[in-house]
Amino acid sequence: MLLAGEEWAARFEGFQREAWRLETLPQYLMPQEAEEFETFKGGARIDPATVSNEYTERLRRQVAEGRSQGRVHVLNRPLSDYLRFEFHHYYKAHALAGEEIRILDVTDRPNALEGVQDFWLFDRSEVVLMNYHSDGRQISREVFDGHVGPFLEYQRIAVEASVAFEEYVKGLDL
Repeated sequence: MLLAGEEWAARFEGFQREAWRLETLPQYLMPQEAEEFETFKGGARIDPATVSNEYTERLRRQVAEGRSQGRVHVLNRPLSDYLRFEFHHYYKAHALAGEEIRILDVTDRPNALEGVQDFWLFDRSEVVLMNYHSDGRQISREVFDGHVGPFLEYQRIAVEASVAFEEYVKGLDL
């Protein structure tokens, strides 16, 4: 089953304990980000501590309710322009709002998650596959109808092999 609109948004309102994502691409080309990405590349920066939008408010509410949201982004250096943008423009603000963001840098080591596609895992029981073109344009979101066991293992590997976002970006000029 493909997910969009209200059905997709309902996943984030309806999970009971945890929403978790694996990201594997060096860029995600989302039309709604294009203008902000261009201004970032031109030198404009935001203050992550002042960001307040629907996403950050939902994160704060989830944390207050005892629910967690996290992700691991698998990447290689050098960081793409998009990753520097994502780190500064989104990850910093989202981490301040309570999202548990981790980075798995596989530049100098084997990638134990090679070939695993992006996905969301809700309450360790539902997987939504995130389908993208190789350039990062989203194709669709698809509920996975198989056994979640492999995805739980991907999550375990990703979390164990990664470092907290705040630790990873110390000293980086974003």
